[in-house]
Amino acid sequence: MNRKNNRPWFPAKKYGFGWGFPITWQGWMVFIIFFFLCFIGIRFLTHPPHRIPIFILYLSAITGGLIYICWKKGEKQKY
Repeated sequence: MNRKNNRPWFPAKKYGFGWGFPITWQGWMVFIIFFFLCFIGIRFLTHPPHRIPIFILYLSAITGGLIYICWKKGEKQKY
């Protein structure tokens, strides 16, 4: 397998826990899609106001998906 395919999409933060901004085009696509899905949720799941709990569940789900992708495709954390 080519070493380039093993390159992480997200770098580990130098201080603290988590990942930084994407460093590959695949990471940027994930980032852009995440914000697009956030915008769609804001647009369609917050009006009327009684839909706010559905929006919170939706936002939690897509944020969980982003964290999972960062965990799988990001640089390993340095504790």
